Amino acid sequence: MSDALPTATRVSDPGIRALYRLENRWQAWLDVEAALARAQAELGIIPQAAAEAIARGARLDLLDRARIDESFARTGHTIVPLVWELGRVVGEPHGGWVHWGATTQNITQTGDLLVLRQAHGIFLRLIGEALTAMADLAERGADMVLPGRTHGQHAVPATFGYKVAVWIDEMLRHVERLRQVAPRLFVSMLGGGAGTFASLGEQGPKVQAGIGRQLGLVSMAVPSRALGDHLAENICILGLLAATCGKIGREIYTLMKTEFGEVEEPVPPGTVGSSTMPQKRNPKLCQDIIAASAEVRAMVPLALEAMQTEHEADRTTSLMMDTAEARACIATGDMLSRLGEVLRGLRLDPVRMRHNLDLGGGLIMAEAVMLRLGAAIGRQHAHDVVYDAAQAAFVEGRSFASVLAADPRVTAHLDADAIAALLDPTGYAGLCADMARTAMARARQAVRDGLA
Repeated sequence: MSDALPTATRVSDPGIRALYRLENRWQAWLDVEAALARAQAELGIIPQAAAEAIARGARLDLLDRARIDESFARTGHTIVPLVWELGRVVGEPHGGWVHWGATTQNITQTGDLLVLRQAHGIFLRLIGEALTAMADLAERGADMVLPGRTHGQHAVPATFGYKVAVWIDEMLRHVERLRQVAPRLFVSMLGGGAGTFASLGEQGPKVQAGIGRQLGLVSMAVPSRALGDHLAENICILGLLAATCGKIGREIYTLMKTEFGEVEEPVPPGTVGSSTMPQKRNPKLCQDIIAASAEVRAMVPLALEAMQTEHEADRTTSLMMDTAEARACIATGDMLSRLGEVLRGLRLDPVRMRHNLDLGGGLIMAEAVMLRLGAAIGRQHAHDVVYDAAQAAFVEGRSFASVLAADPRVTAHLDADAIAALLDPTGYAGLCADMARTAMARARQAVRDGLA
């Protein structure tokens, strides 16, 4: 199992690693064993006293870890040593009712979904914190004009707040996806060895539903151990979330480059960027985000491959899915915690943004000139005129304004003052500010409404 990002960056662990410690998973499995016993007692399958004894004993701190470890070393089985030790602790006459009618994957998969549900709660909290920080950034940067870039080149002016509006829009859809997947994902499974309910007969579906009620899970319609689409769907959603976070990390990483200098992730006093170059202020957190995002996305193909279960069950694909889930969740927690840290402490440099707007000597406003001129001479003709002027300015290293002012096709309709006004990038950011403020409001409303 991956530890994801054991880096030196000063961001606290959001708690996902602890969830995926073996001991926490064991306790979740024991919780399922207790729920199984209670559900069976309600239906008269096992004695009520046995269910109560099993529930009392289903605590990892009551079990003998040395005995469990010895049994694992001897049997090599995923859960049998835990079941044996629980039965021993429960004792006679009730210990023999432990794990009645269940098979290993019924317990482990259901228990692991309890762990995953805890992880989802942490993810939603971290997304809420990120959205709060994004809302603040959208508000701060709503009117902060910078070069809009397409294909890596200046396109038309935009605002930093507009960039953040894009991030908010995607992130809110990830919240929807995490909510929508819950009833499909968090399900109890008790079909027995091959998912046929043979061990419990007609009582089987009722027991499975009872486990679900005990644990707050939906009951599977067909409790097949070969089903994996719901588990894979979760990892695909985490992959989508990771793609957005990685994109944000990469954007900030790029805008933080010396040649751009428009933003900077938080660099607390004393942070060392290089062992040999004292001047370095490296985007460490963004690099962590990008790396963790890649790890999460790399688990998506593994999860889809794990759906290829042969016949009614196959431990091979279970191992693959378990690995994909644990690694994706740990990396997602690291990624989101660092994203929140970056967004909360992001420094914006509007002076540098304006400087970069002017790098092209007004060329970024070619569209505005074309549209104004096109109103007089037609769009395509205006495009040709402005194209000639823009290419001449770039190739010859001349001022765009001077080239336009020297072209009689332009000056017949636009004087020097009109050209100068058209080349002001601060007046051509479209509805960027409006979209930034709308996104800000949506993000804050989502947080107020609660994300979990």
